[in-house]
Amino acid sequence: MDFTLSEEHRAFADSVARFAQDKLQDGALARAHSPHYPWETAALLAEQGLLGIAFPEADGGQGGTLMHAVLAIEQVALVCPKSADIVQAGNFGPIRTFVEYATPEQKQRFLPDLLAGRKLISLGMTEPDAGSAVTELKTSARQDGDHYVINGSKIFSTHSPEAELFLIYVRFGPGVGGIGSVLVERGTPGFQVGTPSNFMNGEQWSQLYFEDCRIPAANVLLGPGGFKKQISGFNVERLGNSSRALALGRHAFNTAREHALTRRQFGRELCEFQGIQWKFAEMAMKLEQAQLMLYRAAMEGEHGLPSAQSTAMAKLACNMAGWEVSNEALQVMGGMGFSQESLVEYCVRRTRGWMIAGGSIEILKNRIAEGVFGRTFSQRPAKD
Repeated sequence: MDFTLSEEHRAFADSVARFAQDKLQDGALARAHSPHYPWETAALLAEQGLLGIAFPEADGGQGGTLMHAVLAIEQVALVCPKSADIVQAGNFGPIRTFVEYATPEQKQRFLPDLLAGRKLISLGMTEPDAGSAVTELKTSARQDGDHYVINGSKIFSTHSPEAELFLIYVRFGPGVGGIGSVLVERGTPGFQVGTPSNFMNGEQWSQLYFEDCRIPAANVLLGPGGFKKQISGFNVERLGNSSRALALGRHAFNTAREHALTRRQFGRELCEFQGIQWKFAEMAMKLEQAQLMLYRAAMEGEHGLPSAQSTAMAKLACNMAGWEVSNEALQVMGGMGFSQESLVEYCVRRTRGWMIAGGSIEILKNRIAEGVFGRTFSQRPAKD
């Protein structure tokens, strides 16, 4: 079994790496510490063809594969971690669900600006009382003639302070079969984007409020019964999360490695101390193990959607490796790693958040166990 990338994949990764070093290296630290979306960088990445990598050319995409998108995130993150968020937003998450299920008219309205880096789409899934138990969501969509009336609220929506389009999970009726999704544009009457809240990873998210918000029926993305389709797309989104987590762990690893090669204490470079050597050996193992699981899941997507089992295992492995490696890299670098003059502390904060977002590590373990035993396990209390 060959675990190496194909010649075409290596060439693609090399081209992205050269672009990142030439265009993104300068200003990487400033981008990381800014809570605002880097629109100029988004336009630059779009011009390079790094948004919509795995989308059909007929939709304005590049006609590539999930592996190409994963490689792009990795190579960009190794140079500018914040810019990797843009590649993620242009390839995974709500934009991928949109491309998969939107009507031709919806694509014509929204995709050109999204793929050009001029606008952002945000996902409204989590609610105050429906986090991991997403099927308990209460935001409702009631039909009223040729419109739908939306009522409810959403929290923890990435890019919500600056997004122009929102993909909102809603309840058309009771049960899982009543769940679907709609598209809501910023500025729609009855839709309010709340005051941004600051989070540990440096991002700002806003709560979303819907009070008798009327949208045209043409803005329904997936009607009743669409939940399973949305979740299958969400499994793919986990590859974007995984790619960034792993890449930021490797970014921190590379930075700490250079530090250990040049920093002298007690008359020797840090790398000459066995305790430091063992740290790097363990970090290298964690990164390589997670990398193989990520690539396996991405390669499954070359011929359709990767399995939920593979994406859950990849995300868990990459989340843990990214967090543990970046945290150890910070320890190796001491005060310099803890300082905001280095991107290592940023990598620590960012990777910690991805252990919660996109499926917490606990939920991922539940999902993996279901695959092990070949059955589902309800997390709800048993009925009397």
